[in-house]
Amino acid sequence: MSPEFCKFAVIISKIPVMQSGLSTIMGTHFPNYELNFCQSLEELTLLQLRRTDVVIIDFSGDIRHPRALCEQYYTLLSQYRDIHWVFMISRQYYSLAVEFLMRPESTLLSDSDPVDRVIKAIQQGSVSSENISQTLLSLQNNDEIESDSDRLVMLTLSERKVLRLLAKGWGINQIAALLKKSNKTISAQKNSAMRRLSLRSNAEMYAWINSNQGMKELNLYSAYGEQAEWKSTAGSSASLS
Repeated sequence: MSPEFCKFAVIISKIPVMQSGLSTIMGTHFPNYELNFCQSLEELTLLQLRRTDVVIIDFSGDIRHPRALCEQYYTLLSQYRDIHWVFMISRQYYSLAVEFLMRPESTLLSDSDPVDRVIKAIQQGSVSSENISQTLLSLQNNDEIESDSDRLVMLTLSERKVLRLLAKGWGINQIAALLKKSNKTISAQKNSAMRRLSLRSNAEMYAWINSNQGMKELNLYSAYGEQAEWKSTAGSSASLS
């Protein structure tokens, strides 16, 4: 390894032009990264995962078994939480991506997002408050009309606060410190909200948060938008990270 490299990145894409474009972005804006390239998830090795800081996945084009692939990535995300996972998603895979791939350590971008949005996502890492690009959110809002979007679920104020912070990528420990409550209390409020919403897993919870109904219920402009009542938490976020 050359001495100028101090971080590692993996780019996964079957499309040569996508590999070339992402390579140019990394070489121009992140010259301290050593790059490794894979055409598929199967080529990714354990050695690469153990030392990698960021993985950029081109989740677009013709994918034969998208749900099975999402499940494979979900397993890796659960095991390697120190890696920042950046997924570039086509519109047809948005729902699957939110269900399986939306975690505090991951970022979902549209495959039509501009270059500067990709650069920003890599620069900010998993601490970014916007873990889903506005391009994906606007596409989803235009394409999907939910039959029960006007039916609101009664959540308590505490449950709403916990879900909003979870939507911003905060962990249970960080939320407990911010709200001056115990981890046990925050977990109980999260679980209580999930029971009210009939959600059985964290993946289903994040999918609901990012749905039209979830955004309306939580009074969010977008799943990761800034609301006035949360602006006071911006300064606290850095100290708790």
